[in-house]
Amino acid sequence: MKLASLTVGGVRRAGAVNDAEQGLALLPSSIGTVDDIVRGGPAALGAARAALATVPGADTLPLAGVRLESPLHRFNRDILCTGWNYWDHFEESKGKRDGQDPASHPDHPTFFTKGPDTVIGPADDIAYDPGVSAKWDYEAEIALVIGRDGRSIPEEKALEHVFGYLVANDVSQRDLQRAHGGQWLKGKSIDATMPLGPWITTADEIDDLGGLRVQCEVSGRLLQDATSAQMAFSFARIIAELSHGMTLRAGDVVLTGTPSGIGNAREPQIFLGDGDIVVTRVSGLGELRNKVVLTRLT
Repeated sequence: MKLASLTVGGVRRAGAVNDAEQGLALLPSSIGTVDDIVRGGPAALGAARAALATVPGADTLPLAGVRLESPLHRFNRDILCTGWNYWDHFEESKGKRDGQDPASHPDHPTFFTKGPDTVIGPADDIAYDPGVSAKWDYEAEIALVIGRDGRSIPEEKALEHVFGYLVANDVSQRDLQRAHGGQWLKGKSIDATMPLGPWITTADEIDDLGGLRVQCEVSGRLLQDATSAQMAFSFARIIAELSHGMTLRAGDVVLTGTPSGIGNAREPQIFLGDGDIVVTRVSGLGELRNKVVLTRLT
């Protein structure tokens, strides 16, 4: 099932996407929002599936005619993120981290967080203020949504805790990322800068987690192109290590890292600017299309 969020008549609703037919079936308001379905466990997802079978034709909308929002709007905490999870990305940035290079490949996933106010929808504008940062970078990523609470989850059971997967772009401000003692929170948490969506694809719909193709285009130029098979740490390993001694809760969003091709590592460097169109896609999970727009943030 592909669950999307949209507002109809001033009320946020959940919809089920049929991308083969490019349509969206509006689920009954009694089902609740996508946030409600994620937190409601198997019973809520089962109710959504059952309701889908009874949606009248009048409530099936052409996908091109609706404006999708971020699938999730209620966040338990910051967005949980994984850094350096494609070794080619780790290698491309060597010597370009302003003296913050680690000595070698990390033995464990590298984690950081970004504020939930970063989240925008799949077609929303990315806020851009050169007064905040001079180095706005793109990072195409696969995100996952936790569907069942758990702490110290064994790696072999980790995927049982995943509700589904979606697309994200961890737009980052590289100068801020380096300026605050080596931690990344500030350079990852500028408001209205992280597209998320376009919908959540439930875990049962994905047959090959190693075959997801991750791409990012900026104004028509393909700058990132990799597959999830190139990840240094698997989805299951990320969940197992992140949950070690720390409870993950239904509705938590986890970003799983970006591949090589980021702007900061290129020669010459490429950074986002006003008017750029950023297209982020993952095969089987959909596409985000966002415009970078000059916005006063200070």
